[in-house]
Amino acid sequence: MNRFPRRRLAAAAMTVVALTAATACSSDAGTTSAKAADGGTYTIWDPYPQFDKGSDWAKLLDGCGSEAGVKIKRTAFDTSDLTNKALLAAQQDNSPDVLILDNPVVSTLAEAGVLTTTEENKVDTSKVDSNLLAAGQSGGKTYGTPIGANTLALYYNKDVLKKAGVDVASVKDWTSLTAALAKVKQAGKKGITFSAIGTEEGSFQFLPWFWGSGAKLTELDSAQGVSALSLWSDWLKKGYAPNSVINNTQTTSWQEFASGDYAFAENGTWQLANAEKAGFDYGVLPIPASDGGNAAAPTGGEFVTVPVQGDTARYATTRKLVSCLTSTDNLNATDTTLSYVAPTSEVQDKQVAANAALKPWVEAVKAAKGRTSDDLGTKYPKISEQMWKAVQSALSGSQSPKDALTAAQNAVK
Repeated sequence: MNRFPRRRLAAAAMTVVALTAATACSSDAGTTSAKAADGGTYTIWDPYPQFDKGSDWAKLLDGCGSEAGVKIKRTAFDTSDLTNKALLAAQQDNSPDVLILDNPVVSTLAEAGVLTTTEENKVDTSKVDSNLLAAGQSGGKTYGTPIGANTLALYYNKDVLKKAGVDVASVKDWTSLTAALAKVKQAGKKGITFSAIGTEEGSFQFLPWFWGSGAKLTELDSAQGVSALSLWSDWLKKGYAPNSVINNTQTTSWQEFASGDYAFAENGTWQLANAEKAGFDYGVLPIPASDGGNAAAPTGGEFVTVPVQGDTARYATTRKLVSCLTSTDNLNATDTTLSYVAPTSEVQDKQVAANAALKPWVEAVKAAKGRTSDDLGTKYPKISEQMWKAVQSALSGSQSPKDALTAAQNAVK
């Protein structure tokens, strides 16, 4: 008998379409059969098709299997494909034992009844930073544990700022950042680039400014929210940011910054390797909140979850696998491989000790926030869609920031 109501699973599948990750990997062929005939084989599905059988990641999975006394059957998919396959597998009572998911879709699968809670599967989350764990919580329950996190911050070109007479230490809030952009433009260089495209990427990049104003996703048209969109709109009007941001993805925005002409770029930890190849001296600082301090930026990264199984006796071994994957030593190695900041302070300290350049990213992650936090769950995709539409309207000049966000809030209602 199917334990998952078809209506809930169908609704979840529709939600997944809107929750495509802001940064996704390419697809990899693989079987969708989750259960092996041998009871000593445990299945793990992950969104890392870039890592083949000889990778450190694959070796880690096999090692955790050996510790637990079982064999590991691993299948990798791209992010959106993985989630759809997980929904189908649940409907067929054929879910993998361990499912590693992009954090915004955890609540979607949880509400569809696909995932067990950490109370049920006994996975220990006591060391995980609460702001990161919140991305996997819905209805007061926790559905998994983060394997790592990435987020957004401001990269800056030291040479451009120096020539403009800007001391980056002076950039502490929106007023001082805007003043720095004015100096950069006056010096003949370009100010800041970011992604405001009409997709989840646009919302992802706008959220630090939205949250940094003190606004809440349940009230898009608050005075604080309007101030955030007005900030971006004013930057375009004054020439501090290029009109290209309206169509920029995070990749094309990075390409603009990599030209060496821009003072700042909003982007993520995944660009660190490219930053090293840029050919100019760069730095990183957390995105400032309106009145100072670090703004909450949205978290990217995955959760290790345990799907519902017909054979509940499997959970004991599954718990061993999850504990191994998220142990202090393994998190340190894995998050280095994935360019992630670890979800625990203990491992974060190890990362910074090994690479001081990660310090601003750790600070940004500590201030970060899950997109589905505040118990938004499956409400987030609809809110996000109206948010990016409002950003597009305001930056294109078709509506004022206030009117654009008022329309967005009315549409959400």
